[in-house]
Amino acid sequence: MVFLNVKDILAKKNKSKYWLVQQMESDWQSISAMMNNETKGIKYDTLEKLCKILECTPNDIFIFKD
Repeated sequence: MVFLNVKDILAKKNKSKYWLVQQMESDWQSISAMMNNETKGIKYDTLEKLCKILECTPNDIFIFKD
């Protein structure tokens, strides 16, 4: 199963969910759902924006667990 690793990346960078909401120019519910792995999909433009903001690659954002 694929999971988003956004919460751990934010913790490593010492940033908050509130900070990410502001940087993404998005709403709280969307970011919260994404961070809690409650979303069914992610758009390429959202992924690109996340990578730029968090200074990482898609390989850092996606993790695989059985």
